[in-house]
Amino acid sequence: MTRSVQLAALAVLTMAASAPVAAAEAPEAAAKRCHALGTLQLRDTSIVSAAFVPARAAETTIAGETPGHRSFCRVVARVKAAPDSDIGVEIWLPVEGWTGVFHGNGNGGFAGVLAGGYAGMADGLRRGFATATTDTGTAPATPLEGDALIGHPRKWRDWGRLSTHVMTATGKAITRAFYGQDARRAFYTGCSTGGQQGLIESLYYPDDYDGILVGAPVINRTWGHAAVLWDHAAAHRTPGSLLSPAKLKLLNKAAIATCWRQGHGLAGDPFVSDPFSCRFDPAVLTCKGAASDGCLTESEVATARAFYSGPTRRDGKASYFGWLPGSETPDAYGWSFLQTPINGEPPFGSLFKWVFGADWDWKGFDFDRDMPRVDAQLGPIVNDATRGSLDAFVKRDGKLIIYHGLADTLVAPGQSVAFYERQAAALGGTRKLEDNARLFLAPGMMHCGGGTGPDAFNATLGIPPRPPVDDARHDIFSALIAWVDRDEAPDRIVATKFSSEDRSEIEMQRPICPYPRKAVYRGAGSTRSAGNFLCTPP
Repeated sequence: MTRSVQLAALAVLTMAASAPVAAAEAPEAAAKRCHALGTLQLRDTSIVSAAFVPARAAETTIAGETPGHRSFCRVVARVKAAPDSDIGVEIWLPVEGWTGVFHGNGNGGFAGVLAGGYAGMADGLRRGFATATTDTGTAPATPLEGDALIGHPRKWRDWGRLSTHVMTATGKAITRAFYGQDARRAFYTGCSTGGQQGLIESLYYPDDYDGILVGAPVINRTWGHAAVLWDHAAAHRTPGSLLSPAKLKLLNKAAIATCWRQGHGLAGDPFVSDPFSCRFDPAVLTCKGAASDGCLTESEVATARAFYSGPTRRDGKASYFGWLPGSETPDAYGWSFLQTPINGEPPFGSLFKWVFGADWDWKGFDFDRDMPRVDAQLGPIVNDATRGSLDAFVKRDGKLIIYHGLADTLVAPGQSVAFYERQAAALGGTRKLEDNARLFLAPGMMHCGGGTGPDAFNATLGIPPRPPVDDARHDIFSALIAWVDRDEAPDRIVATKFSSEDRSEIEMQRPICPYPRKAVYRGAGSTRSAGNFLCTPP
């Protein structure tokens, strides 16, 4: 839920300089035209600021190259359409070289800050798009902390359903005012909470965007938070239940080896290719004698099993999805994060305080007893992505791409598959749905990026692929644009894993394929080369 926010502080530095496609406007004239937006009158909207940002050329210093950016008009607005509703919107408008495209971006976690969309906006500006984001109306919340929203149901609704449409309508109106014409195309990109925002657009506001790219979308919001709480509770059930970094590495190594022996991975790969098909029981690591870093105690086995199973009822039936074999890592936002208290509480636990009050204590939470109350109060407000149909979006020939890392430990990959299969069943099958919507599953990738698998294929998250991002074979946003503009449906995206911090050296490249197809090794040639893999049906 937080990777886009984690990258936000670096977002402006990721903007690559791009030559304008039209004659440059004099800086004084551009600044005057930008400042004039400060007096723009829009319903329920106040323009907080409208400032001209001069272009900056790329420069090479002793520390390396600092990317530049084109000049743009930066506008910040607030929309207050109802009591207790206050939705922040920010838009960057290229002064020269606008391509006629409006680009909306998602946020992360509980949002509350505009910076959560900056990485995507940086990429949009590089492409010559008018590019916008929203704080989802949840300020003064922050991505990891939502306590400020206790007692504010309208803000829950803005966060769960309304704010992205408000951003889109407001952003398009400001774009029209600045350029004197409507955008000819509209695209949306976002991951995690931003992924949920994009799905809401496709399901309930199908006319807003021509193409929508969403990663790791939070589909069932209440149970997504419940899964994190379930893991945290399992890890803190007894003093010996916590899984140390050494134990997580042990689990990960054993899971990869087990899945490889079952035929769900390749020898030498540090990830599992098909974790859905793998069966791994952490009990195989149970200590036979004294506890050590080379085995798991019974309490640690119980914790690992809880992580894999996900929330489970007392009768043993699964309530939600668990994490997949190969996802066990001590990395940032991995299994260690799920075990680590934030201000003494489970990550993202604020949502439960909206229901039970500021004094809620996670230690007394009973899933069978308490989740029905959570779903009854919040489900109709924040779980809209579990309902709705893509029918209207498909009928207007909109294009939707969903991607999800199979080693994700913040948003369960299984729910993206379930969403896609539900929509396919409602619209006539996978073959029919894939004319307008495709799902790409990335082995070894964590939440929105990172992990041991190839993860560089989406420039909107500040993770530039290789070759350059305009190549639709290697950049998933460029693939979406090609699908919308030229009807070139993406049959595979080549993802890159870099072996160096500066991304100058490539460790491997591997295709990710549209579901249900999978990348299968041809049987000859290097497994580090994407050209030696085929996307084949299961």
